[in-house]
Amino acid sequence: MPSSNTQENDESVSTPFLKHQYRTSFGITWDILRACMEAGIDGISVFKISQKANLSHSVVVDNCRRLTNVGIIKTNRIKKKYIFTITEKGIKFFYELEKFHDTIKEINIRY
Repeated sequence: MPSSNTQENDESVSTPFLKHQYRTSFGITWDILRACMEAGIDGISVFKISQKANLSHSVVVDNCRRLTNVGIIKTNRIKKKYIFTITEKGIKFFYELEKFHDTIKEINIRY
């Protein structure tokens, strides 16, 4: 006579593995903009953003492309490197995002 325990085990084995996303796009955007703000007018390379934000190179490139398209950061190419600098619009956006970030932390919501 099969036990219900065996049935539970079969269901858990057949359930596909779902990848857990640790940060939302808000959190990733926040980390990238914070790295750009810290770099100031000199700008920051993809490699440095990747290190400071603890993100893969491809995630940084995709998000920087998105932020560049809306005018929050700008791209300069120096030799073989792409350097990202935050724009005036980006600085305003960062400060608004910072207020929102503080509110989220205050009410203990995971981002």
